[in-house]
Amino acid sequence: MSEIAKAVGMTRQSIYVHFGSRGGLLIALVRRADERFLIWENFARAMAVESPRQRLDACLVAWLDFVPKIHPVARDLIRLRATDEDAARAWTDRMAELLGFFRQLVRGLHRENALAKGWAVPRAADFLWATCSVQSWDLLVQDRGWSEASAAKVIRSTAARALLR
Repeated sequence: MSEIAKAVGMTRQSIYVHFGSRGGLLIALVRRADERFLIWENFARAMAVESPRQRLDACLVAWLDFVPKIHPVARDLIRLRATDEDAARAWTDRMAELLGFFRQLVRGLHRENALAKGWAVPRAADFLWATCSVQSWDLLVQDRGWSEASAAKVIRSTAARALLR
């Protein structure tokens, strides 16, 4: 917090007053990335796609284009969340919002009778969230050396095959 305060020309106390805590600062940081990289605007455009299959794909393209941009911070939050309450709170805040979006997307697929037989909306949304997670992307790209494009393509096609009629 001292380094941040010095970098922006404020006192440490001013930073705490503005953000409430270190956790508040972390949440503001990750929400700012959402704004900066227009993830919610991109999701809104994708949700306007008429075809359920193309809508799912457009949403996943938006998300998987966003993941490399947030990956450095996301990786740190994932690593720290087990021992750092503020990091855990920031990670949980963003992932809860993403899961909520995926639930909305899957509810629409279900209403349009596009969801594959055997899927309930909550479980399908959970599956989509896990399949498209930063962790899954990281394993393929960072650990296994896949290109970002090939990882995104496989994640998108796997999700579509698993979830759609």
